[in-house]
Amino acid sequence: KFLAEETRTIIFYESPYKLVKTLGDFVTYFGADRPVSISRELSKIYEETIRGTAEEVLAYYTDKPPKGEIVAVVGGRK
Repeated sequence: KFLAEETRTIIFYESPYKLVKTLGDFVTYFGADRPVSISRELSKIYEETIRGTAEEVLAYYTDKPPKGEIVAVVGGRK
């Protein structure tokens, strides 16, 4: 709960198997409009970064389950 009030950027390392649940938690606790960036397979050939609101990124990964190592970056509260 205290992370929802954090004004600094927050970085999470997450399993691809838990990402959709975690993004749902971001929507619930941080708010649907909080900026989120999800990067997978950093420094590898299949590197990918998706940016948007927590709700947009959740919708993207609900339709396209992720693979590989995941780094989630959540913008701080304004």
